[in-house]
Amino acid sequence: MTIGYAPGAYDLFHVGHLNLLRHAAAHCDRLIAGVVDDDVLELTKGIRPVVPAHERLEIVRALSIVDEAVIEDVPSKLAMWERLRFDVIFKGDDWRGTAKGRALEEQFAAVGVEVAYFPYTMHTSSTALRRALALLEPEAATLTEAVR
Repeated sequence: MTIGYAPGAYDLFHVGHLNLLRHAAAHCDRLIAGVVDDDVLELTKGIRPVVPAHERLEIVRALSIVDEAVIEDVPSKLAMWERLRFDVIFKGDDWRGTAKGRALEEQFAAVGVEVAYFPYTMHTSSTALRRALALLEPEAATLTEAVR
């Protein structure tokens, strides 16, 4: 039985997240999704998520393609492997060839875990959704004032 691990913020859940999880589920017998904790996201990416971790966990846990969803509460993927003992870790191919991707591959090669990359959904991302929301925010404030 092949156990796969698909970590991610899964903030502002969108089709790119769904695509990654679908690809991952098709390439393992049991899929564990790691939902990165709010504090860990702030530490590693410098941003707080829009949707709190416990709500993101509920969303991901509700997907039939995910066998288990856990909070990733440590910044080290290797620490999560020590906890969960998965055989393959799935990442978007935007990690491939980067310093972070190479470091991940080296760490996991040492413990016999495969790093598998899947196509990154280019037309959408949580970052793009954040930007769109930021652009809408001034308009929303203006509309709210007009209604009053």
